[in-house]
Amino acid sequence: MGRYIFKLPDVGEGIAESEIAEWRVKVGDKVEEDQPLVDMLTDKASVEISSPVAGTVLELCGNAGDMAAVGGPLVILEVEGAGTKGADEVVAQRAAAQDPGPGTRDPEPGKAEPEASAPATDQGGKIETKSPAAPATGSSTPGPASRVPGPEPHQGLPRPAGEKPLASPAVRRRAQDLGIQLQYVPGTGEAGQIRHEDLDAFIARGPGAAGGAAPAMRGKREGVEAIKVIGVRRKIAEAMQRAKQRIPHFAYVEEIDCTELETLRKQLNEQYGKERGKLTLLPFLVRALANAVVKFPQVNVTFDDDAGIAYRHAALHVGIATQTPNGLMVPVVRHAESLDLWQTSAEIRRLANAAREGKAKREELTGSTLTITSLGALGGIVTTPVINAPEVAIIGVNKMVERPMVRSGQIVIRSMMNLSSCFDHRMVDGYDAAEFIQYVRAQLENPATLFIE
Repeated sequence: MGRYIFKLPDVGEGIAESEIAEWRVKVGDKVEEDQPLVDMLTDKASVEISSPVAGTVLELCGNAGDMAAVGGPLVILEVEGAGTKGADEVVAQRAAAQDPGPGTRDPEPGKAEPEASAPATDQGGKIETKSPAAPATGSSTPGPASRVPGPEPHQGLPRPAGEKPLASPAVRRRAQDLGIQLQYVPGTGEAGQIRHEDLDAFIARGPGAAGGAAPAMRGKREGVEAIKVIGVRRKIAEAMQRAKQRIPHFAYVEEIDCTELETLRKQLNEQYGKERGKLTLLPFLVRALANAVVKFPQVNVTFDDDAGIAYRHAALHVGIATQTPNGLMVPVVRHAESLDLWQTSAEIRRLANAAREGKAKREELTGSTLTITSLGALGGIVTTPVINAPEVAIIGVNKMVERPMVRSGQIVIRSMMNLSSCFDHRMVDGYDAAEFIQYVRAQLENPATLFIE
């Protein structure tokens, strides 16, 4: 048997390092050739890295959120045969660099410590995906993430003071929505991690769960949870910060009377919905934008402000801002100008599902020239969306509501919706932005014009 050092390959985009988003394996796992090992995060997308050989995982060279250098050790495997030349020296060097001193070493794979202790930090920032393998836990403790000891499943409640419950962001959000304090929920996952099933079990036990240890509904809440910002959330934070620092945003809000459009949409759904699929508002808005950028090409631009070059695009590649369990992503409907309403609807639905399931390809998440963002039923009255750089405009869709409006001196009920859009003032003048939105408004209020070439 030998040791094989799998080094991080070049994941493209000319980058020198990549962030570890989530491990698909843990120490001690047997892996097959081409089996997924880890998800790596670049500036553009999540990239799945697979094993080039079969073997047993001896060490994971980093935790979720750590940066790994291209060409540096990523996973150390035990394999049949001689393995990698010089592997023993590399392993020895890593062990020496990570040795925290006598009495504090991690247990060897397969050997348990006499008493399990709580991990130093929790997994609050870990990316949650639907991968089949259980991810390794994150920790500030030196050494592979999967070696961190954790609380035993079904431990006594509440947890000892200072011990932080392990849970994915999705579980934390759900617990917060339900008003459940994770401190009182027993975890049955890896290292005591709390899963959705554990929340379900806790809810099923009803009031007085955890042996009456649960706090009163109006009791004081104490404690501060430190969550490392990693993965997609860190990329979102960096992108938003750059956009607000470098782009002089200005907002333009206009209300749209969607009554006639809604009548048409419902008629089309009644007539063609079963065979072609249901239409939402978005395909109509995409059609309106595809028509509008022909008359206002300065809006369909990507601006390289480092080089001082603005690229006007003939094609309209529409980014659809999509909320996913891993954060906000922007899958791209390419050549929207060439698609009909149902093709646009199907492509939006396909891309949104792929993004939410973590299956969107890198090329499906890049290359947009104009982005639409919508909060759906939560759309509120006005929003001020952040431009998706290097684009120069973003169109924000607010909630559609029925309101009394005055038409020809009469009060009538109309379906009204606001468009809250932001523009890069370096590339788009205020007057041009207003004309652009007014052109979009005219099409949506008179939907027959959407289909006039």
